Amino acid sequence: MDVDAYTDAHHADWDRLEALLRRRRWSVEEADEAITLYRRTATDLSVVRSSSPDPALVSRLSSLVARGRSAVTGASTWSWRDPLRFVTGEFPAALAASARWWVTTALCSLALMLLAGWWVATAPGVAGSILSPEQTRQLVDEQFASYYSSNPAGSFAAQVWTNNALVAATCLITGVLLLPVLWVLAQNVLNVAVSGGVLAANGRLDLFLGLITPHGLLELTAVFVAAGAGLKLGWTWIDPGPETRARALARQGRVTAGMALGLAGVLLVSGVIEAFVTPSGLPTWARIGIGAVAEIAFLTYVVVLGRRGVRAGATGDLLDARLQREETGKDPWIDGDDCAAPLPTVVALRS
Repeated sequence: MDVDAYTDAHHADWDRLEALLRRRRWSVEEADEAITLYRRTATDLSVVRSSSPDPALVSRLSSLVARGRSAVTGASTWSWRDPLRFVTGEFPAALAASARWWVTTALCSLALMLLAGWWVATAPGVAGSILSPEQTRQLVDEQFASYYSSNPAGSFAAQVWTNNALVAATCLITGVLLLPVLWVLAQNVLNVAVSGGVLAANGRLDLFLGLITPHGLLELTAVFVAAGAGLKLGWTWIDPGPETRARALARQGRVTAGMALGLAGVLLVSGVIEAFVTPSGLPTWARIGIGAVAEIAFLTYVVVLGRRGVRAGATGDLLDARLQREETGKDPWIDGDDCAAPLPTVVALRS
């Protein structure tokens, strides 16, 4: 489709609707005209979305349709569908859309973790240079295992959750600067590698894996997701694509903020596992199995609901989701296939 020709043919309707929306009061005739122009613009937006990659035009028409719908039908209100929409559509779609970033981050981090842990465990004198003999004895014989039962399970879960959520939020919020994300990620990776290397060097690799794996699978995955999303936000500043830098950064920033909320829930699950499962008296295979089930459930959630959300048009951008709902009058991943904007039945004359 020739975008310029289409714009020339329809811009008069768009300009007229925008002019009407600036007015504080409509006559009956103007209200009827606004409804007609709103429906035409909604149709134009559907055509442009399906035929043109022009983000500036899509953004303008989306905003115009949202404002028009709000004006002629009244502002939308919160409902139980908002959290459902986020959990089943926006959050998994954001995870799926940024998978290239966080999967790469996870693979590189795990490679560094294994390499550093192997070096600490096998290189002569490395483990001894990190901890004194007495510190090593305390870590191996007491501290590593007792850490997970050092506080009542409920308060320990809250403490772990708060700490991990802060780490994830730091990666997400400071992502635009890139370097803070790499620093936080390196600290977490090296902490795990050094602890594992010291225990392995002293013949207690089984203790390390038995205690770190149940909660560590999901916890580290959440940290890698946060770091990958943060790096994607920073890269958006460097390479905004076809959009302006400010618009692209704002859009990706909204996606990142939504991911922070979703990851808080994921880290809550890992915190519960760390507080109640890791120090429990269950056999090692059972504790690791619980952690593996949680990890598989999360990855399945990303693949199944993430793909479904992307197919339905979810992006993780909550503002864009609201604009699409106001454009079409329904939720594609809750109500079914998308449809054209319905004719408003209630006209709110502006006062």
